[in-house]
Amino acid sequence: MNLISRFIRPLKRYGFSYTLRRIITKSFESKIKGYAEIEQYFKNKEGIEIGGPSEVFRLFGYIPIYTKIRNLDGVNFSNNTIWEGDIFAGNNYVFNGKKAGKQFIIDASDLSSLDSKQYDFLVSSNCLEHIANPIKALMEWLRVVKQGGVILVLVPNNKNGIDKYRPVTKFTHILEDFQKNVGEDDLTHLDEVLENHNLEVDIEARDFQYFKNRSLNNYNHRTIHHHVFDINLLKELFIYLNIEIILTDDKYTFVTVLGKKR
Repeated sequence: MNLISRFIRPLKRYGFSYTLRRIITKSFESKIKGYAEIEQYFKNKEGIEIGGPSEVFRLFGYIPIYTKIRNLDGVNFSNNTIWEGDIFAGNNYVFNGKKAGKQFIIDASDLSSLDSKQYDFLVSSNCLEHIANPIKALMEWLRVVKQGGVILVLVPNNKNGIDKYRPVTKFTHILEDFQKNVGEDDLTHLDEVLENHNLEVDIEARDFQYFKNRSLNNYNHRTIHHHVFDINLLKELFIYLNIEIILTDDKYTFVTVLGKKR
């Protein structure tokens, strides 16, 4: 999606006020503390992104690595998503101007069509919370990364976002979901989501009835936040999967963990 269309879509869908606020917010984002340390793991490397492209990785984003990397492939679950509109598999994953990698239309927790250990890095922003089985997904993400490669995961900071009124998920619950092999059709958390979702800051949800109808059809939309993360939970997941934690941050809109595959 090019620069103009990234603002035309929200203008048509949500109106001028939302679009203006989005432009202002994105224009004044600052880089993550420790960006110089992060950059070295991506410069001139080839990777894959789950659930993008993401504003956070663009030139003026929080972690602007798109301009540094050699190539980037992308994974989205459907040919049509709320965030990207119509997308198609092929060599059209545009992440930095005219630079494009391969777009895969596959589930984030099943990358079986991709070879193991083929990427230098994997990045994902605001995606893991939409996945019903995070451990299963992270294991797949690890599998496609080379030994010594890195995984960079960002999830919403629950202190000031749409999950503000929900409790942080316990690691034991996520582990149980993995052991039960929970699928993406799971609606275990639906009642909690409907009761506690912060509609005041979720403009895309429109109103409660629209949000409820969309959530009931979550398998096709993938908008529900199955789990609520904080920095400790994300670190627990990385430790459980034997990922060496390099950097953590939770002082902004995001909870961020960068880890290295041992």
